[in-house]
Amino acid sequence: MPLGPGTSALTPSIVDPPRIPARIETVRGQFQRRAGRLEAHDAILREVGRRLRERLAIIRIDPQWILDVGCGRGDERLPLLQRYPRATWVGLDVAPAMLEAAGGPAGGWAAAWRRRLQRRARALVACAEAGSLPIGRATVDLLYSNLVLNWHPAPHTVFPEWHRVLREGGLVMFSSFGPDTLKELRAACVRAGLRAVPMPFVDMHDFGDMLVASGFSTPVMDVEVLRLTYRSAGDLLAEVRALGGNPRDDRAAGLPSGRSARALRSALDDMRDREGRIALTFEVAYGHAWKQAPRPPREAVATFPVDALRAGLHRSRDK
Repeated sequence: MPLGPGTSALTPSIVDPPRIPARIETVRGQFQRRAGRLEAHDAILREVGRRLRERLAIIRIDPQWILDVGCGRGDERLPLLQRYPRATWVGLDVAPAMLEAAGGPAGGWAAAWRRRLQRRARALVACAEAGSLPIGRATVDLLYSNLVLNWHPAPHTVFPEWHRVLREGGLVMFSSFGPDTLKELRAACVRAGLRAVPMPFVDMHDFGDMLVASGFSTPVMDVEVLRLTYRSAGDLLAEVRALGGNPRDDRAAGLPSGRSARALRSALDDMRDREGRIALTFEVAYGHAWKQAPRPPREAVATFPVDALRAGLHRSRDK
């Protein structure tokens, strides 16, 4: 749906907000409950966001429209707008409670979007999930996503949608937790005799394959390992609970309690280092790729050596 008179021809078109799929409702509910306490446990989110923006510094791009998918509380808004002062930031998140902190409210966002665009506002928010965006085709210059794909139950379905909304020459830049993330917690669950159902974190090479399969060009992937340490098992578990949800259908119905909870805390305490702290690993994959203009079909071209053509002409004259 176009935005009407008075807006630029380059303004993104918006469509009716897609319905949140049932498979996303679990994660949405978990982030709704976590929104209020995430601020006290967002150190890893902010650090990875800073490193992700550092990668943007070496890429030449001057976006007019930035789509921040899974914007959460909007922590990336100001840094991105400072880097790109002519851009408008659009934050999308699946949890309305997150969007309220990011500059909501999320309700009635389409009408608010129109009004604010006509006032040349530089920040907008909308409620949507990463794989079903309420954005028209080929309307975004930079799609940015910090630590969102790791919470999605089907990340391979997300990249085609991201490719759809990007303009030709547009850039996708994202981060995601990798397979070694929370490995200490998984080991502690095993030691405590708990049935651990870990998140299905995706390897960076698989992300690269997904990008290519979705039509992106020249994908670049790299990975690094970050380790946070905690004073107690309780601090570590509180951090993990606040960071996000598990989309798996076979996950545990609730947190361990009683004897199981004590066994888990004891297993974590056994992992203390020489300084008495408990470490937790976060493997982080970073990726970016471009949406290139479709290439025109190549015409059939026959190639012949010049010497062979000359020899053929001489033979024709001798006859």
